[in-house]
Parts: sequence; structure tokens; C-alpha cells
Amino acid sequence: MADTVRASHILVSTDGRDNETALAAINDIKAKIDGGEDFASLAKEHSDCPSGADGGDLGPFGRGAMVAEFDKAAFELEVGTVSGAIETSFGYHLIHRTE
Repeated sequence: MADTVRASHILVSTDGRDNETALAAINDIKAKIDGGEDFASLAKEHSDCPSGADGGDLGPFGRGAMVAEFDKAAFELEVGTVSGAIETSFGYHLIHRTE
């Protein structure tokens, strides 16, 4: 079991928008990824997190470094895969585990 992972993410914040709107937006982005669009490009265009400027790259992190829901999902993903919508107190995330 890995002690650290490296991941990128896209955040659609629920700050200033309702949950349904944010969830619909993240699901639309996931559909684009599933259709072959580039995760990093979509992060730059759509993510509400400052990491979006870097294609969503969060760098390597250990267990417990992120909020619980995000942490659990990131460590459960296989390298190279993208999660479905993960809800946290910040909004909805798509997580791409890169290492």
C-alpha cells in the first residue's frame, strides 16, 4: 500500500453556486475526460482551485494531507485513472492519480 500518491484534480466549488449546479458542471467535465479530452487542459479552463493553473497538479502527498473524502478517493484510485465526482466541503472534485 502506497504511503504517498501524486494526483491532479479539478474542483468545481460550491461557494457561490448550489450543489446541483456544481455537480452538473463536474459531471460535464468528467464526460469530456471520458470522451478523450485532456485532464490538464480542462483543469486550467474549469478548476476553481489555484492548482488549475498547473493543470490541477497537487504534487505528491501522504495520507491525511487532504480532507478525508479526497484522501480516501486518491489512495483508492489506480495510477492513470480518474475518479467520478467526489464531494468535500469545498465542492466537487475529479481526481486523476498520476503516481
